[in-house]
Amino acid sequence: MADKKTPKPRRMRWFWSTIFVLLLIVSLALIFNEQIKNWLISSYQPQITQKSVKKSEKKPASYDFGKVKSLDFSTVANARWNTANIHVIGELLMPQSKIHLPIAKGVSNEVLALTAGTMRPDQKMGEGNYPLAGHHMTSQTILFSPLYWKTRVGQNIYLTNAKQVYVYKVSVRKFIKATDVQVVAQTKRKLVTLITCDATGANRLMIRGTYVKQMAYKDAPTAVQKGFHSGFNNK
Repeated sequence: MADKKTPKPRRMRWFWSTIFVLLLIVSLALIFNEQIKNWLISSYQPQITQKSVKKSEKKPASYDFGKVKSLDFSTVANARWNTANIHVIGELLMPQSKIHLPIAKGVSNEVLALTAGTMRPDQKMGEGNYPLAGHHMTSQTILFSPLYWKTRVGQNIYLTNAKQVYVYKVSVRKFIKATDVQVVAQTKRKLVTLITCDATGANRLMIRGTYVKQMAYKDAPTAVQKGFHSGFNNK
């Protein structure tokens, strides 16, 4: 008995229906590319404890700035898929700028897609210069974007490793050339240096904070502890 075959008109309708659906999916992805990318970033909400920090501090990290890519959709998707490569060692909190981000080791694409990244392998909170890098995006609330829009001299900066809280005050807000890498170097003064791109992407915005004091996490003001316990600002 001969096999029954799908009539050609029906096969053609199925073929064109499939093409239409694929084109629709691609079109929607292109239209909502930025929204999907932001959602992928905002969905990264790691739990940070003294135990997890201690474990991450022993992990290796990349400090090769030459391998850092622009934050496109594929970079963010890859980072979100490979969060095991992100070693979180603390948190950054700037209440007046509405910034609350995980701090991770290094400047790999995975790290910078979802967190603020340390810029030297020898840096320690509360000792010398503690530089952090972060992406500036179209959204004014994602990653280091609020530095550009909301940060001003005099605002407080808090760092924590889940054990101690280090308090700094913004003393410098300055645009610098991308080649001014000396701002990342170690210093005798206790500083925190936050680096992100300017609006053009050609130069950098530097926010520098001078050290004020440190305290045990449990002794930090209630508002500061509440800030650290809140969700990260990638929304």
